[in-house]
Amino acid sequence: MLPVECAGCRQRGPAVRRGFCPACADALEALRPAPARPDPAPPDLPPCHALGPYAGELREALLAYKERGRHGLARPLGALLAEVVAVAVGGAARPVLLVPVPDTAAAARARYGDHLARLARHAGARLRAAGWDVRTARPLRALPRPDSVALDSAGRAAAAESAFRARARAGSGPVGGGRVVVVLDDILTTGATLAAVSRTLRGVGMTPNVAAVLAATQKWRQW
Repeated sequence: MLPVECAGCRQRGPAVRRGFCPACADALEALRPAPARPDPAPPDLPPCHALGPYAGELREALLAYKERGRHGLARPLGALLAEVVAVAVGGAARPVLLVPVPDTAAAARARYGDHLARLARHAGARLRAAGWDVRTARPLRALPRPDSVALDSAGRAAAAESAFRARARAGSGPVGGGRVVVVLDDILTTGATLAAVSRTLRGVGMTPNVAAVLAATQKWRQW
């Protein structure tokens, strides 16, 4: 069998484990979640924590996972996202509801599944193994929208404003159940997506307390 390519540095070698060589695994494990917020921040953006800047091994790992079909990275990246959730919530094990930002149908088809739903599943499993009371909910659906990569901050805000709708069953029965509601995303750029998701969630009685992301663009992040 051919050696596996490291998702962080793209080098091949027999030492790659769970998608990363020892050096890249150490670099990712050395990252520590910290507050991150765009400047200017859009209205309704909840307090947000990020694992690290969208650069280096973390950037390469996210690109490999999202764009190059490395679905096996959902487990290690989900474990890293669990660390961000724990810091964002406050460290003590508390009842938590994870709400991943939904993929559009087109993106989910292209990626053979909703990439954030996979991350949320592994993050939840990691937190439960550490003694947390964690549930995951998907009360929203994403509507078709332009690729945000080609948009400036104003374009991102306009696209995000009408990008999400509550699922038909989201308004029935209690939501949240007194849990800390944590919105999950992979990358924080302008904050427009997280703000739009937060507004839509409030419309179904589910007010986000915090947001947790893996990476924040260096242009916007504040540590």
